[in-house]
Amino acid sequence: MMRSRVKLSTMFVLIFSLMAAFCACSAKDNKPSDTKTVSSCPSCNNGGQTGMWTYMTCVPGAPGAPGRDGAKGDLSSPGKTGTQGPSGADGKKGAKGEPGIQGSAGQKGQRGDKGDSGTSRLASHMNWKECAWKKGDGKDSGLIYNCDFVKKYSDTSLHVYYAGNLRVASCNDCCSRWYLTFNGAECSSPGTIDGAFYLAIYRNHNRHYHHHIEGHCNNIQKGKVRVGFSVGKCVTGHKLTDADTGFHSMNRIFIEEVAKAQQ
Repeated sequence: MMRSRVKLSTMFVLIFSLMAAFCACSAKDNKPSDTKTVSSCPSCNNGGQTGMWTYMTCVPGAPGAPGRDGAKGDLSSPGKTGTQGPSGADGKKGAKGEPGIQGSAGQKGQRGDKGDSGTSRLASHMNWKECAWKKGDGKDSGLIYNCDFVKKYSDTSLHVYYAGNLRVASCNDCCSRWYLTFNGAECSSPGTIDGAFYLAIYRNHNRHYHHHIEGHCNNIQKGKVRVGFSVGKCVTGHKLTDADTGFHSMNRIFIEEVAKAQQ
């Protein structure tokens, strides 16, 4: 019995010694190697020992420090061109650019057809005249005053008027007519420019009034035109009256060249 106990004690001491030697070997082997089924410890494997120790695994050591970056690899070949993407939204309107260089003159165009003849577009203030005088004239028939005017165009009209003081007196059932003439003749287009004054009963009436006689005359050739103001008998056949022209006031003949009226 005692002999069996001594043998067991001896066996345990031997096992403990071997395990201590194995752990010491693992502490020295500190490389981060892969776990192997065969110990790398010389004390465990030297001498070609086999048996149960061959399949014992050592405890891994602490991880080592990270290594340096590897060398840069070779440049690969370019990839294929991708498909075109959809169009983006319109951008904002840019600022106005600088003026461009003036282009060369174009070719001369063909001559157009002749247009229709137009009428004169003479403005009323472009050709006019006024003759004024301050003198009384007591004649009952004849020319009182002439005013010369230069007409510039043939297709225009003359706008004329007389303004002044006129009167009839000293008779019953009588009439006097004042009228404007052009180169000695009364206007025929559109008609005479005149004013008639009739007195039925005298009865010592001797009243002087301001009067205005006005009109237009067509078909007068261009050039010098003598516009006259005259007095005479009325076309009604009444006897002449005692006429008087210009009583202590201004008399005026106004002449203006204007475009013809519409038809």
